[in-house]
Amino acid sequence: MIQISLISPSAKADSLAYQLAYAAQAVIAVRAGTALPQALTQIFARSDAPPPTRGAIQDISYRAMRRLGLTDSLLALLANKPPQPEVLRGLLDCALALLVDEEDAGYDGFTVVNQAVEAAAISPEMAFAKGVVNAILRRFLRERAALMPQATKTPPGTWNYPTWWIDRLKAAYPDDWQRILYAGNQAPPLSLRVNRRRSTVEQYLATLAAAGMAGRQVGPAAVRLDKPVPVQQIPGFAEGVVSVQDAAAQLAAPLLDVADGMRVLDACAAPGGKTGHLLELVDLQLQALDHDRRRLTRIEENLQRLRLDATLATGDARARDWWDGQPFDRILADVPCTASGIVRRHPDIRWLRRKTDTAQLATLSAQILDNLWQMLRPDGKLLLVTCSLWPQESEQQAVAFAQRNNATRLPAPGQLLPTASAETDHDGLFYALFQKTGA
Repeated sequence: MIQISLISPSAKADSLAYQLAYAAQAVIAVRAGTALPQALTQIFARSDAPPPTRGAIQDISYRAMRRLGLTDSLLALLANKPPQPEVLRGLLDCALALLVDEEDAGYDGFTVVNQAVEAAAISPEMAFAKGVVNAILRRFLRERAALMPQATKTPPGTWNYPTWWIDRLKAAYPDDWQRILYAGNQAPPLSLRVNRRRSTVEQYLATLAAAGMAGRQVGPAAVRLDKPVPVQQIPGFAEGVVSVQDAAAQLAAPLLDVADGMRVLDACAAPGGKTGHLLELVDLQLQALDHDRRRLTRIEENLQRLRLDATLATGDARARDWWDGQPFDRILADVPCTASGIVRRHPDIRWLRRKTDTAQLATLSAQILDNLWQMLRPDGKLLLVTCSLWPQESEQQAVAFAQRNNATRLPAPGQLLPTASAETDHDGLFYALFQKTGA
């Protein structure tokens, strides 16, 4: 993790300059290999930014990740050499992302330029480069009409993904790859799961309307807000009436066909969205497993909010030292993957992943699945879930698992491609359901 530097104490936290200065540091942290949420966590821990400013820094950082291929192409045209230090490059990435998305971002071009120059002035590492920032950004405004066609001649400049990612999508989904890339570049919706123990979709939509908020049903228990808001402003969230969960992810719990009293394992469970959903459906003896004790805290917090209980365990799903030897009736295996199906929520993933990650994670997931299968009772069911689009982690994984373990495959959605339209709006997930036969 790179060291996050504090900007001048004289900077106003509600200024775009302040927000750009810290967003720039988040961008270079991703370039150095740190996930964007972790980079932002470190920034917020060391800055005195109030909540609204943190939201603005996060928005700029995420926007920059969604436009990084294009801004890289533009900088190659606008600068004689890559801007140094890296934080200067990060500032230009963020400012150009706002300029490219000028209408949607809500800032006029000259304001962005002026505030980017001010961001350089209040940042110790960039104070010398105010003139460089001003010259590059003003040139973009003057020559935008000519620069944009040149910058979009390459696949990364056009689609804002690494070339290898685009090529892999073309090979896997020759008819859908453009639609998938487009969906991944959209800001994600705020989708909620209504807790059936506390309300119904119809009742909750009425609650939203009474609060002056609009939403629509997008799944059996799923509601999408027309306009995303902070979780603290979601009616009923603190009381456990609803939880934030993508509509595609809400398919997992019902697919397991659980009944009262069943022993259920939610492996790789953090942050606990599917754990909570299972417990909302029926009364279960549920064990939630995760390899990171700190991540179990998230599950515990979610369950407390929902007023539900589960047994939490820290352990490696490839091992058995955490298991009491009693077989499970149902197992939910949300296995590790490249997360290529949720890039609209985590746009930094496309820049952090490498081509070799898919094979490594598929091997890890196969070990987990084979181990968990031994813990399933005869006639029990195991649900394989991934948030990947790569067949090696999804359909090929499912086929190979069934062959190795003589598992009976039951009906399930298979590969869901990400969509971003008025009718359907969900992430890209994969589901395969298996039943164990024999003793």
